[in-house]
Amino acid sequence: MLSLLLSARIRADIAVASSRALSEAGMRDARRMAEATWQQRVDALGEGGYRRYDERTATQLGEGAELLKEEYGGDLRKLRERDDPEAGLREVPGLGPVGVSIFLREAQAVWPEFQPYLDPKALQGAGKLGLPESAEKLAGLVKKDELASLAAGLVRAALSSKVVDEVREAAGA
Repeated sequence: MLSLLLSARIRADIAVASSRALSEAGMRDARRMAEATWQQRVDALGEGGYRRYDERTATQLGEGAELLKEEYGGDLRKLRERDDPEAGLREVPGLGPVGVSIFLREAQAVWPEFQPYLDPKALQGAGKLGLPESAEKLAGLVKKDELASLAAGLVRAALSSKVVDEVREAAGA
């Protein structure tokens, strides 16, 4: 859900707030999302400040929840059993290449078979910080359980020159 929202052309804080609002409205898993009405999804998205594409996104969330129920019994962990989990993710309505990257970048924290997953946005951030622009080299800089956090920080650096300046200042560069 959050990967889909974060991949839309809205501010990340709105995507996070909307994901939280959906969860607080009881739409925490595929079954509950599918059982919710379209209007309940629209209302929850609106509570989070997600208004620009709320109607389309509410439809995509419902269709995605139905797909997850039908294909995986509502358990996204079963996606790992596929030969090509990325292809399975791309089948989710509204989850394009950016959303798939976001999902795998975060999932590597609990699904280590995806490590090291550093997508182009994370590698862009590494370049801005003067770090290696290779997933394998970056993975060698941190412990395995820190890789998802590193990826998240690199994405922040890619998106904000202020973050780059703060990191350089903290490093004494």
